[in-house]
Amino acid sequence: ISGSRDRDNMLLLHHSWTPNIDRLAEDGVKLTQHISAASLCTPSRAAFLTGRYPVRSGMVSSIGYRVLQWTGASGGLPTNETTFAKILKEKGYATGLIGKWHLGLNCESASDHCHHPLHHGFDHFYGMPFSLMGDCAHWELSEKRVNLEQKLNFLFQVLALVALTLVAGKLTHLIPVSWTPVIWSALWAVLLLAGSYFVGALIVHADCLLMRNHTITEQPMRFQKTTPLILQEVASFLKRNKHGPFLLFVSFLHVHIPLITMENFLGKSLHGLYGDNVEEMDWMVGQILDTLDMEGLTNSTLIYFTSDHGGSLENQLGHTQYGGWNGIYKGGKGMGGWEGGIRVPGIFRWPGVLPAGRVIGEPTSLMDVFPTVVQLAGGEVPQDRVIDGQDLLPLLLGTAQHSDHEFLMHYCEGFLHAARWHQRDKGTTWKVHFVTPVFQPEGAGACYGRKVCPCFGEKVLHHDPPLLFDLSRDPSETHVLTPASEPVFYQVMERVQRAVREHQRTLSPVPLQLDRLGNIWRPWLQPCCGPFPLCWCLREDGPQ
Repeated sequence: ISGSRDRDNMLLLHHSWTPNIDRLAEDGVKLTQHISAASLCTPSRAAFLTGRYPVRSGMVSSIGYRVLQWTGASGGLPTNETTFAKILKEKGYATGLIGKWHLGLNCESASDHCHHPLHHGFDHFYGMPFSLMGDCAHWELSEKRVNLEQKLNFLFQVLALVALTLVAGKLTHLIPVSWTPVIWSALWAVLLLAGSYFVGALIVHADCLLMRNHTITEQPMRFQKTTPLILQEVASFLKRNKHGPFLLFVSFLHVHIPLITMENFLGKSLHGLYGDNVEEMDWMVGQILDTLDMEGLTNSTLIYFTSDHGGSLENQLGHTQYGGWNGIYKGGKGMGGWEGGIRVPGIFRWPGVLPAGRVIGEPTSLMDVFPTVVQLAGGEVPQDRVIDGQDLLPLLLGTAQHSDHEFLMHYCEGFLHAARWHQRDKGTTWKVHFVTPVFQPEGAGACYGRKVCPCFGEKVLHHDPPLLFDLSRDPSETHVLTPASEPVFYQVMERVQRAVREHQRTLSPVPLQLDRLGNIWRPWLQPCCGPFPLCWCLREDGPQ
């Protein structure tokens, strides 16, 4: 069972918050320098499933479209990419994905499902083909709705002004014009006004839906039913497949705005709605562990728990933080290089195989899961492409003392922002920042007033010389090292820049799946359980 959750960072959580996740860590191996390959969900998940930097598969953008924006977009995980699920399925494993996907759905029609999980190695899928968003619950913290409403209202005002001007001009004989342009401009103004009024509901129906395999089961979703439905689906999968090898990826919808939480968890945490949502997720982890116990699967199951990136600092309203915290680590979600966006929890538990309570401080990556599970299943890591992940098993077992990662690259979209060098002989991990976002307001620790920090343009700084930190002594990245304060400054810079050049020589041009052409809403690609645009259905009652 492989579990992932979205946009939070568990490194700071107190024991009373997460007893079940704590139990996993106590009974397993904890990775304290575990790194995601991107600081946002779509590229990070692509890297996790393929073992490759997202820039290799084109799961990045060059124009600021950081994740897939619509269910009805054509971008997604390319069909020629190989996931660990595909290899394990070929080795006889039952493979399932329950929860969030957010790696695309269709290419040319609303039913081709070219990017669907079932086309990437999973036998069974139940969950959201897109992602839980603030717009699903009409939140103030909006990804698309508010911006679209503002644009539509502006265009309405322009066209309404044009129509009124034409009417006034015609009635006063100052503008020689027929009634045709008056009627058309007024009609378009009315349509735009209606669009601004209904766009929120349209987004909910377009993106906030559940699927079972290739069939839409709820459109839109009933959010208070979602958590019980996911747990029911997990239990059903485990019971069906307990007599053979299986891979189950439980991809929680927690803890992401709008922080939808069942009533029995609301108001329970000292840390507000975010804490309530985290505690509900921890309870879900406990329910899954209990199911493994009841089915006699605990000792034969390797469990991996992580996050796809750090907490979202910009998800803040007033003095209330809805996006999580990153503790001592600087920055957060969306920032290509700062630790707060890319350092995530990493827990492996396998009773009787992995030593309980082991803590590993070596650099590791979410991409390492690919070669690790492939080789555990008796498969072969593909030789026809670059795999950036490394087999973790020797490190987890204690037969290897050091990570096989000497260098890790940290991207923001398709732009390299930072690199880390693990100098094994010195026991030092260096971090070099070539580009950093400009925090707003000055002196803040995030890009407040924006949805996320940018990767390029006027709102980033290019550093010459680059910023250097010693993460071994300064994990918070607060003390910039200089030639005057660090004797080996130039040697470190030369070695890291040489590694960056070597890495860049291994890159090949690929179509960028998240750029504009692949990342705009196309009506003919919109999944709909009725005649478009009447997308409404409830095909499963689920738990009461």
